[in-house]
Amino acid sequence: MTVTHAGADAAPTADRTGEDAGAATKAARGGSRRPDRRRAWGTAAFHTGAGLLSLIWLIPIVVVLVTSTRSFDDIAANGLGGLPHSFTLDGFRQAWVDGGQQRALINSMLVSVPTVLISLLLASMAAFALSRYDVPLRRVLLLVMLSGNLLPPQILLIPVSKLSEQLGFYDSLYALIGVQVGFGVGFYVFVLHGFMRSIPPEIQQAAVIDGAGPWQIYTRIILPLARPALAALTALSFTWIFNDLLWAITVLRTDSKMPITASLIGLQGQYVSMWNVIAAGSVIAAAPTVIVFLRFQRHFVAGLNLGAVK
Repeated sequence: MTVTHAGADAAPTADRTGEDAGAATKAARGGSRRPDRRRAWGTAAFHTGAGLLSLIWLIPIVVVLVTSTRSFDDIAANGLGGLPHSFTLDGFRQAWVDGGQQRALINSMLVSVPTVLISLLLASMAAFALSRYDVPLRRVLLLVMLSGNLLPPQILLIPVSKLSEQLGFYDSLYALIGVQVGFGVGFYVFVLHGFMRSIPPEIQQAAVIDGAGPWQIYTRIILPLARPALAALTALSFTWIFNDLLWAITVLRTDSKMPITASLIGLQGQYVSMWNVIAAGSVIAAAPTVIVFLRFQRHFVAGLNLGAVK
Protein backbone atom coordinates (compact mmCIF):
# COMPACT_ATOMS: atom_id res chain seq x y z
CA MET A 1 0.00 0.00 0.00
CA THR A 2 2.87 2.37 0.79
CA VAL A 3 4.44 1.81 -2.59
CA THR A 4 1.13 2.48 -4.29
CA HIS A 5 0.65 5.83 -2.54
CA ALA A 6 4.22 6.86 -3.35
CA GLY A 7 3.70 6.11 -7.03
CA ALA A 8 0.41 8.00 -7.03
CA ASP A 9 2.03 11.05 -5.42
CA ALA A 10 4.98 10.95 -7.81
CA ALA A 11 2.82 11.10 -10.92
CA PRO A 12 1.19 14.49 -10.16
CA THR A 13 4.61 15.87 -9.20
CA ALA A 14 6.03 14.82 -12.54
CA ASP A 15 3.07 16.39 -14.34
CA ARG A 16 3.54 19.65 -12.46
CA THR A 17 7.24 19.65 -13.33
CA GLY A 18 6.43 19.13 -17.00
CA GLU A 19 3.85 21.90 -16.94
CA ASP A 20 6.29 24.28 -15.24
CA ALA A 21 8.97 23.47 -17.80
CA GLY A 22 6.54 24.07 -20.64
CA ALA A 23 5.45 27.38 -19.16
CA ALA A 24 9.07 28.43 -18.72
CA THR A 25 9.83 27.50 -22.32
CA LYS A 26 6.87 29.52 -23.60
CA ALA A 27 7.89 32.47 -21.46
CA ALA A 28 11.45 32.26 -22.78
CA ARG A 29 10.17 32.14 -26.36
CA GLY A 30 7.90 35.09 -25.73
CA GLY A 31 10.76 37.03 -24.15
CA SER A 32 13.08 36.27 -27.08
CA ARG A 33 10.47 37.36 -29.58
CA ARG A 34 10.08 40.79 -27.99
CA PRO A 35 13.73 41.84 -28.53
CA ASP A 36 13.52 40.49 -32.10
CA ARG A 37 10.42 42.57 -32.78
CA ARG A 38 12.03 45.66 -31.25
CA ARG A 39 15.14 45.10 -33.31
CA ALA A 40 13.08 44.70 -36.47
CA TRP A 41 11.11 47.88 -35.77
CA GLY A 42 14.31 49.75 -35.01
CA THR A 43 15.90 48.57 -38.26
CA ALA A 44 12.80 49.54 -40.25
CA ALA A 45 12.72 52.98 -38.62
CA PHE A 46 16.42 53.51 -39.33
CA HIS A 47 16.10 52.59 -43.01
CA THR A 48 13.00 54.73 -43.37
CA GLY A 49 14.70 57.75 -41.82
CA ALA A 50 17.86 57.20 -43.88
CA GLY A 51 15.78 56.88 -47.04
CA LEU A 52 13.92 60.13 -46.32
CA LEU A 53 17.17 61.98 -45.59
CA SER A 54 18.71 60.62 -48.79
CA LEU A 55 15.66 61.73 -50.74
CA ILE A 56 15.84 65.22 -49.25
CA TRP A 57 19.54 65.37 -50.13
CA LEU A 58 18.98 64.14 -53.69
CA ILE A 59 16.08 66.45 -54.57
CA PRO A 60 18.26 69.59 -55.10
CA ILE A 61 20.71 67.58 -57.21
CA VAL A 62 17.92 66.24 -59.40
CA VAL A 63 16.45 69.73 -59.77
CA VAL A 64 19.82 71.13 -60.87
CA LEU A 65 20.36 68.29 -63.37
CA VAL A 66 16.88 68.71 -64.84
CA THR A 67 17.21 72.50 -64.98
CA SER A 68 20.54 72.26 -66.79
CA THR A 69 18.90 70.28 -69.63
CA ARG A 70 15.91 72.60 -70.08
CA SER A 71 15.74 75.49 -72.48
CA PHE A 72 15.40 79.10 -71.40
CA ASP A 73 11.99 79.40 -73.10
CA ASP A 74 10.75 76.33 -71.21
CA ILE A 75 11.83 77.75 -67.84
CA ALA A 76 10.36 81.17 -68.66
CA ALA A 77 7.03 79.67 -69.73
CA ASN A 78 6.56 76.95 -67.09
CA GLY A 79 8.64 78.26 -64.18
CA LEU A 80 11.77 76.97 -62.54
CA GLY A 81 9.84 74.42 -60.47
CA GLY A 82 7.56 73.26 -63.29
CA LEU A 83 7.75 70.01 -65.17
CA PRO A 84 10.30 70.01 -68.02
CA HIS A 85 8.92 70.31 -71.55
CA SER A 86 12.23 70.36 -73.38
CA PHE A 87 15.63 68.71 -73.46
CA THR A 88 18.73 70.50 -74.69
CA LEU A 89 22.43 70.72 -73.93
CA ASP A 90 22.71 74.30 -75.12
CA GLY A 91 23.13 75.49 -71.51
CA PHE A 92 26.30 73.41 -71.18
CA ARG A 93 27.66 74.88 -74.41
CA GLN A 94 26.99 78.43 -73.26
CA ALA A 95 28.54 77.81 -69.84
CA TRP A 96 31.54 75.97 -71.31
CA VAL A 97 32.38 78.37 -74.16
CA ASP A 98 30.69 81.72 -73.62
CA GLY A 99 30.74 81.60 -69.81
CA GLY A 100 34.46 80.76 -69.58
CA GLN A 101 34.00 77.48 -67.70
CA GLN A 102 36.51 75.73 -69.92
CA ARG A 103 39.36 78.01 -68.90
CA ALA A 104 38.21 78.06 -65.29
CA LEU A 105 38.19 74.27 -65.14
CA ILE A 106 41.71 74.14 -66.55
CA ASN A 107 42.83 76.63 -63.89
CA SER A 108 41.24 74.53 -61.15
CA MET A 109 43.01 71.42 -62.39
CA LEU A 110 46.32 73.28 -62.69
CA VAL A 111 45.96 74.23 -59.03
CA SER A 112 44.37 71.10 -57.55
CA VAL A 113 46.54 68.36 -59.05
CA PRO A 114 49.98 69.84 -58.21
CA THR A 115 48.76 70.95 -54.79
CA VAL A 116 47.55 67.45 -53.90
CA LEU A 117 50.77 65.83 -55.11
CA ILE A 118 53.09 68.30 -53.39
CA SER A 119 51.08 68.35 -50.16
CA LEU A 120 50.90 64.57 -49.80
CA LEU A 121 54.56 64.16 -50.74
CA LEU A 122 55.74 66.62 -48.11
CA ALA A 123 53.23 65.35 -45.54
CA SER A 124 54.16 61.70 -46.04
CA MET A 125 57.87 62.46 -45.69
CA ALA A 126 57.32 64.49 -42.53
CA ALA A 127 54.95 61.89 -41.07
CA PHE A 128 57.46 59.14 -41.82
CA ALA A 129 60.24 60.97 -39.97
CA LEU A 130 58.02 61.90 -37.01
CA SER A 131 56.46 58.45 -36.63
CA ARG A 132 59.42 56.14 -37.23
CA TYR A 133 62.33 58.06 -35.70
CA ASP A 134 63.02 59.85 -32.41
CA VAL A 135 62.85 63.42 -33.65
CA PRO A 136 63.44 66.08 -30.97
CA LEU A 137 60.27 67.97 -29.95
CA ARG A 138 58.15 65.60 -32.01
CA ARG A 139 54.93 66.29 -30.12
CA VAL A 140 55.51 70.03 -30.20
CA LEU A 141 55.93 69.93 -33.97
CA LEU A 142 52.72 67.93 -34.38
CA LEU A 143 50.79 70.34 -32.17
CA VAL A 144 52.15 73.33 -34.09
CA MET A 145 51.13 71.76 -37.40
CA LEU A 146 47.69 70.91 -36.11
CA SER A 147 47.14 74.30 -34.45
CA GLY A 148 47.63 76.03 -37.79
CA ASN A 149 44.46 74.34 -39.05
CA LEU A 150 42.49 75.45 -36.00
CA LEU A 151 42.87 79.14 -36.82
CA PRO A 152 39.94 80.68 -38.73
CA PRO A 153 41.18 81.45 -42.25
CA GLN A 154 39.36 84.79 -42.25
CA ILE A 155 41.88 86.32 -39.86
CA LEU A 156 44.73 85.43 -42.24
CA LEU A 157 43.29 86.87 -45.44
CA ILE A 158 45.09 90.22 -45.27
CA PRO A 159 48.48 88.80 -44.13
CA VAL A 160 48.41 86.17 -46.88
CA SER A 161 47.46 88.76 -49.49
CA LYS A 162 50.22 91.16 -48.38
CA LEU A 163 52.80 88.39 -48.19
CA SER A 164 52.01 87.17 -51.71
CA GLU A 165 52.36 90.73 -52.99
CA GLN A 166 55.76 91.18 -51.31
CA LEU A 167 57.00 87.86 -52.69
CA GLY A 168 55.86 88.78 -56.19
CA PHE A 169 53.42 85.90 -56.57
CA TYR A 170 50.19 87.86 -56.26
CA ASP A 171 47.57 87.25 -58.97
CA SER A 172 49.19 84.01 -60.10
CA LEU A 173 48.30 80.35 -59.78
CA TYR A 174 51.61 79.80 -57.97
CA ALA A 175 50.35 81.92 -55.10
CA LEU A 176 47.17 79.86 -54.82
CA ILE A 177 49.16 76.62 -54.93
CA GLY A 178 51.51 77.87 -52.20
CA VAL A 179 48.61 78.91 -49.96
CA GLN A 180 46.81 75.60 -50.38
CA VAL A 181 49.98 73.62 -49.68
CA GLY A 182 50.85 75.69 -46.63
CA PHE A 183 47.44 75.36 -45.03
CA GLY A 184 46.96 71.68 -45.87
CA VAL A 185 50.27 70.00 -45.00
CA GLY A 186 49.78 70.25 -41.24
CA PHE A 187 46.52 68.33 -41.25
CA TYR A 188 47.85 65.69 -43.65
CA VAL A 189 50.93 65.16 -41.48
CA PHE A 190 48.76 64.69 -38.41
CA VAL A 191 46.61 62.05 -40.12
CA LEU A 192 49.49 60.18 -41.76
CA HIS A 193 51.51 60.25 -38.55
CA GLY A 194 48.82 58.33 -36.70
CA PHE A 195 48.51 55.83 -39.54
CA MET A 196 52.24 55.24 -40.03
CA ARG A 197 52.83 54.94 -36.31
CA SER A 198 50.47 51.95 -36.19
CA ILE A 199 52.64 50.02 -38.65
CA PRO A 200 54.56 47.32 -36.70
CA PRO A 201 58.18 48.34 -36.08
CA GLU A 202 59.35 44.78 -36.81
CA ILE A 203 58.83 45.44 -40.53
CA GLN A 204 61.22 48.36 -40.46
CA GLN A 205 63.72 46.46 -38.31
CA ALA A 206 63.75 43.56 -40.79
CA ALA A 207 64.38 46.01 -43.64
CA VAL A 208 67.27 47.59 -41.72
CA ILE A 209 68.81 44.16 -41.17
CA ASP A 210 68.57 43.54 -44.92
CA GLY A 211 70.53 46.75 -45.52
CA ALA A 212 67.72 49.13 -46.47
CA GLY A 213 68.23 52.82 -45.84
CA PRO A 214 65.66 55.41 -44.75
CA TRP A 215 64.72 56.34 -48.32
CA GLN A 216 64.22 52.70 -49.31
CA ILE A 217 62.15 52.05 -46.20
CA TYR A 218 60.03 55.09 -46.98
CA THR A 219 59.44 54.34 -50.67
CA ARG A 220 59.27 50.53 -50.67
CA ILE A 221 57.66 49.73 -47.31
CA ILE A 222 55.91 52.65 -45.64
CA LEU A 223 54.29 54.22 -48.69
CA PRO A 224 52.77 50.96 -50.02
CA LEU A 225 51.39 50.16 -46.55
CA ALA A 226 49.99 53.68 -46.21
CA ARG A 227 48.23 53.55 -49.57
CA PRO A 228 44.68 53.45 -48.10
CA ALA A 229 45.34 56.54 -46.00
CA LEU A 230 46.99 58.33 -48.93
CA ALA A 231 44.05 57.50 -51.19
CA ALA A 232 41.56 58.78 -48.62
CA LEU A 233 43.53 62.01 -48.20
CA THR A 234 43.80 62.36 -51.98
CA ALA A 235 40.02 62.31 -52.35
CA LEU A 236 39.50 64.70 -49.43
CA SER A 237 42.25 67.15 -50.36
CA PHE A 238 41.25 67.28 -54.01
CA THR A 239 37.66 68.02 -53.02
CA TRP A 240 38.69 70.75 -50.56
CA ILE A 241 41.12 72.43 -52.94
CA PHE A 242 38.93 72.17 -56.02
CA ASN A 243 35.90 73.60 -54.21
CA ASP A 244 37.81 76.37 -52.44
CA LEU A 245 36.64 79.92 -53.08
CA LEU A 246 38.06 81.98 -50.23
CA TRP A 247 41.75 81.77 -51.06
CA ALA A 248 41.09 82.08 -54.78
CA ILE A 249 39.47 85.49 -54.46
CA THR A 250 42.15 86.51 -51.93
CA VAL A 251 45.30 86.00 -54.00
CA LEU A 252 43.86 86.26 -57.53
CA ARG A 253 42.50 89.29 -59.35
CA THR A 254 42.37 88.55 -63.09
CA ASP A 255 39.20 86.83 -64.30
CA SER A 256 41.09 84.59 -66.71
CA LYS A 257 43.07 83.09 -63.80
CA MET A 258 40.11 82.35 -61.54
CA PRO A 259 39.26 78.71 -60.75
CA ILE A 260 35.87 77.29 -61.50
CA THR A 261 34.33 78.12 -58.11
CA ALA A 262 35.07 81.81 -58.54
CA SER A 263 34.02 81.60 -62.17
CA LEU A 264 30.56 80.47 -61.09
CA ILE A 265 30.05 83.85 -59.42
CA GLY A 266 30.90 85.61 -62.66
CA LEU A 267 28.67 83.19 -64.56
CA GLN A 268 25.74 84.05 -62.31
CA GLY A 269 26.35 87.75 -62.89
CA GLN A 270 26.64 87.25 -66.64
CA TYR A 271 23.55 85.08 -66.99
CA VAL A 272 21.31 86.57 -64.32
CA SER A 273 18.00 84.94 -65.23
CA MET A 274 19.22 82.09 -67.44
CA TRP A 275 18.99 79.39 -64.80
CA ASN A 276 19.71 76.60 -67.26
CA VAL A 277 23.17 78.05 -67.97
CA ILE A 278 23.89 78.58 -64.27
CA ALA A 279 22.75 75.03 -63.46
CA ALA A 280 24.90 73.66 -66.28
CA GLY A 281 27.91 75.52 -64.91
CA SER A 282 27.25 74.03 -61.46
CA VAL A 283 27.15 70.53 -62.95
CA ILE A 284 30.43 71.13 -64.75
CA ALA A 285 32.02 72.39 -61.53
CA ALA A 286 30.82 69.37 -59.53
CA ALA A 287 31.75 66.68 -62.07
CA PRO A 288 35.54 66.42 -61.34
CA THR A 289 35.09 65.97 -57.58
CA VAL A 290 32.43 63.30 -58.14
CA ILE A 291 34.73 61.44 -60.55
CA VAL A 292 37.65 61.57 -58.11
CA PHE A 293 35.50 60.33 -55.24
CA LEU A 294 34.11 57.44 -57.31
CA ARG A 295 37.64 56.55 -58.43
CA PHE A 296 39.03 56.46 -54.88
CA GLN A 297 35.86 55.27 -53.15
CA ARG A 298 37.17 51.78 -52.38
CA HIS A 299 40.46 53.08 -51.00
CA PHE A 300 38.64 55.87 -49.18
CA VAL A 301 36.36 53.44 -47.33
CA ALA A 302 39.30 51.13 -46.60
CA GLY A 303 41.29 54.00 -45.15
CA LEU A 304 38.41 55.00 -42.89
CA ASN A 305 37.92 51.42 -41.70
CA LEU A 306 41.61 50.93 -40.99
CA GLY A 307 41.74 54.20 -39.10
CA ALA A 308 38.70 53.24 -37.04
CA VAL A 309 40.13 49.82 -36.14
CA LYS A 310 43.59 51.09 -35.33
